[in-house]
Amino acid sequence: MHPVVEWTAAILIVIAAFFLMVGAIGLARLPDFYMRLHAPTKASTLGVGGVLVASMLVAAAQGRAGVAELLITLFVFVTAPVSANLMAQAALHLKLASRAPVPRDAVPERREG
Repeated sequence: MHPVVEWTAAILIVIAAFFLMVGAIGLARLPDFYMRLHAPTKASTLGVGGVLVASMLVAAAQGRAGVAELLITLFVFVTAPVSANLMAQAALHLKLASRAPVPRDAVPERREG
């Protein structure tokens, strides 16, 4: 395999690992459900996507089509945001409170004169 392909794949994997680490730290450290939901869904999409793009690159260098990696990438990019949205809607339906401060002009009842 060509060294440029190897280095490119390695860089993509390192970048993906960074995003996955940020998502894991966000999941562990953020204070409430909505914030904990946001961190891993966004970061895991980029992290898993980076690993799969690196895998497609290596597969192409080895003469394979990389169709499985492409399908997995599309599946992750579609299901992660949809599942996060459904979990957030369920939490809103259950009236789960958030610890995030609400801006004064966001709620009509709280607006001043």
